[in-house]
Amino acid sequence: MIQITFPDGAVRQYESGTTALEVAKSISEGLAKKVLAARVNGQVWDATRPMDADAQLQLLTWQDADGKSTFWHSSAHLMAEAVESIFPDVQFWVGPAVDNGFYYDFLLERALTPEDLAAIEAEMAKSIAADHTFKLDEHAFDDARAKLVKLDQTFKIEIMDDLATKAAAAGQPKPNVTTYTHGEFQDLCRGPHVESTGKIGPYKLLSVAGAYWRGKSDRPMLQRIYGTAWDTQEELDQFIWRRDEMK
Repeated sequence: MIQITFPDGAVRQYESGTTALEVAKSISEGLAKKVLAARVNGQVWDATRPMDADAQLQLLTWQDADGKSTFWHSSAHLMAEAVESIFPDVQFWVGPAVDNGFYYDFLLERALTPEDLAAIEAEMAKSIAADHTFKLDEHAFDDARAKLVKLDQTFKIEIMDDLATKAAAAGQPKPNVTTYTHGEFQDLCRGPHVESTGKIGPYKLLSVAGAYWRGKSDRPMLQRIYGTAWDTQEELDQFIWRRDEMK
């Protein structure tokens, strides 16, 4: 058994391997539906990641900054899946959460149009309806890099090579890396993510901008799609209204 200590100081015992989501369900199904991620001993984890030792646990929801960040990062992966379904030869850079939303950078065969954004939104809706689980996997460094080479994902390969360089400089072996898979889409990523695509609420793709790879003008110009997603349609509508008013 392991001891889980909550922010209010309460302590409960659970079997080793219990996840934060299972802890939430043991308290109430309503709480479990709201959980987006968990802070375990100070680190933000997937709510579905097993805990195998005593831990300080905070369940993260939409009301928490790290809950929102996890939600928006997962939304970026959802958008990337949709882009790949329309543009199979896309090359990916990175897709972080930002203030009030997310973006992802892509190298595409042509400039995107407003019609493309609508088509991407429609593909995102299909993945949400399918409720694909975000699955975490760990890979040996060389195996993961070889797969990226096979897929011709130049930008992701550079991320891997940077990791190898840093490890070598520190006198350490090349690290294992993690990917997240939902449906047919897989991305090199440290996470965390929400439980499944069905957890992602109302969303809107906002704009497309140019972004040099790694911010250097001698590197390729990528297309950056900005988007936002919210817990409720009302919150999304309010955000869009505020954004339009500021413009």
